[in-house]
Amino acid sequence: MSATTSVEKRGLLAGYDFLDSAVDAIHGLKKAGFKEIMAYVPYPEHHIEAALGYGQSPVRVFTLVGGLTGAATGLALTTWTSAYWPLVVGGKPIIGIPAYIVITFELAVLFGALATLIGLGINAHIPDFKPRVAYDPEFSAGRYGLFVEVPADRVDEAKRILEAQEPAELRVGEEAAHA
Repeated sequence: MSATTSVEKRGLLAGYDFLDSAVDAIHGLKKAGFKEIMAYVPYPEHHIEAALGYGQSPVRVFTLVGGLTGAATGLALTTWTSAYWPLVVGGKPIIGIPAYIVITFELAVLFGALATLIGLGINAHIPDFKPRVAYDPEFSAGRYGLFVEVPADRVDEAKRILEAQEPAELRVGEEAAHA
């Protein structure tokens, strides 16, 4: 097989009625070395997030950078404006930092909010140009779903791991991809 040829992969879609079964299946798949696991849950569930290895959201870094950029922009804008068009009023200094706090704060909030939206869009893959591989409407009605992409030669191993947790439904290959 050449370096340009990709490994053929298959998908397995399992639906579980119980949260513990889905979490245990994720742990089993991770322990076996499977990395491409997607979970479908009817509501946010921190046990699934922990099992998948999600840490703190990187969106907060976008917010921090946006807020600091906004504050620097607000301070630079007001300072430059006062220096470029100096107006001495009542003997006050031309560049007076206390007068610039409001615009500095407002631009910090504005840039922070916009950066948060951009960070959320980037990390949530919005818009998602790659369509979802598999889905079952039952995942929105209370069932927990797991989709795992595996190399064709390891399908049986992944199937054994998923079946060990007694899924309500298990689809392999083409059935899972067109669900």
